[in-house]
Amino acid sequence: MKKERQYGDIHPGIKWGPFTMRLPGAHINITPSQHIQGGLLLLATCGSVTPLMMQFFEVSFEVAWTVSLVMLFWVLAQTFLFGDVYAAGAITSGLPLTIVFMNAFTPGTEAIHAMFAVTLIVAVLFFFFGITKLGEKFNRLVPNSLKAGVIMGAAIAAFQSELDRLPKMPFSLITAWVIVLILMFSIPFSKLPSNKMKLSATANALLVALAGGGIAGFISGEVRFDISWGFFVPPIGETLASLSVWSIGLPSWDIFIAAIPISLMIYVLAFGDLLVAHTLLKDADSARKDEKIDINPTRSHYTLALRNLAQLLTAGPLLWVHGPIWTGVQVFLIERYKKGRHVMDSIFTGPFNFYLMAIPLGLLLPIIGIIMPLFPVALSVTLLLTGFACAYVAMSMVENNTSRGVVLIIGMLTAFQGPAWGMGIGIVLCFILIGKKEEKNISEAKADEAELDKKTG
Repeated sequence: MKKERQYGDIHPGIKWGPFTMRLPGAHINITPSQHIQGGLLLLATCGSVTPLMMQFFEVSFEVAWTVSLVMLFWVLAQTFLFGDVYAAGAITSGLPLTIVFMNAFTPGTEAIHAMFAVTLIVAVLFFFFGITKLGEKFNRLVPNSLKAGVIMGAAIAAFQSELDRLPKMPFSLITAWVIVLILMFSIPFSKLPSNKMKLSATANALLVALAGGGIAGFISGEVRFDISWGFFVPPIGETLASLSVWSIGLPSWDIFIAAIPISLMIYVLAFGDLLVAHTLLKDADSARKDEKIDINPTRSHYTLALRNLAQLLTAGPLLWVHGPIWTGVQVFLIERYKKGRHVMDSIFTGPFNFYLMAIPLGLLLPIIGIIMPLFPVALSVTLLLTGFACAYVAMSMVENNTSRGVVLIIGMLTAFQGPAWGMGIGIVLCFILIGKKEEKNISEAKADEAELDKKTG
């Protein structure tokens, strides 16, 4: 029987340590309306790194797909097992930097060890800054120009990877790019009168872009579908033998040391995601008085540490790191949440139901047959949006031309020479060119950007 919460209380659940377990039916309503849309979108986005895992880790599609399905479980666990309030995702802005980092290692065991080291170090950082509560202090100590340079490096790496991919699938990729940029960023499109079709398209921009790219690819012959019937049986034994630490052992100290710069960069990006998530949830909390949203950065740090460690121990590393928020989905769910309890009972109802069907759908061969040929398009759209968003966020974080130049240099070095060069040279440039001058914080920069947009129309 579902346990009801009192008006204005935190949603009930089963406390364990700093976490709260919320079980479907007992604590979380089941609302099927979001199951298919969310499941397909999550599969396409999460599965987009499957070809990269096959490339870098030298594993079969079946193994890579199994690892992705395990990731989806730990993404869902953020809501029902750990009780964190965000719609979980990956640290997507770190993916382009990770690809640059992985290019320095031989595909196979060495690359697996490299990604294992990155994930483990990031998990340790989450634990350390969660226990000490020094995350915010560390974030303040890192100069804005250096943070902006790291983010710009992600943007440049993302754009570079997609320009390299473009000649192979020009019709599919360009169609998907145009659709997603119009739906998510076009100022003229945003000024068009709102109707059900427009609202539905913008709410499902990634899915619409994926479908558009798939249709263009099918017509041009770039995409071919091979649909079969049946069920996918995950090769657990082969997955553990190929990727598990129990089989391949721990990385060498040299690999751990090489992974430190990119791990610090990924943590900086993750902390930025937490700030965005905090802002979004505060807005939702003020809109609904029937439920108190319990935002706890320390719990979020522990949750992220455990999700990443659990991923390593149960299936091996991914090509990206578990992160606090899938921003697009979080915004979509919060807008539904604001409409009242009759639309979304609790802040936990949204992500649980949006993510719930991803794994069952991912075990159906017809679904895999439809989605698998679209993985390059899904990855391209993901990286394009990451690059676009990272670029304008990086530029909004600095206030003068010297800082903008430093940001571009750090970004170029990070994208083309690797994270160690970007961070090392970046620290030196920030010291000799910018000094200790107080820079504007992110929120001030964004406020200025919003005001400029308002003035220029």
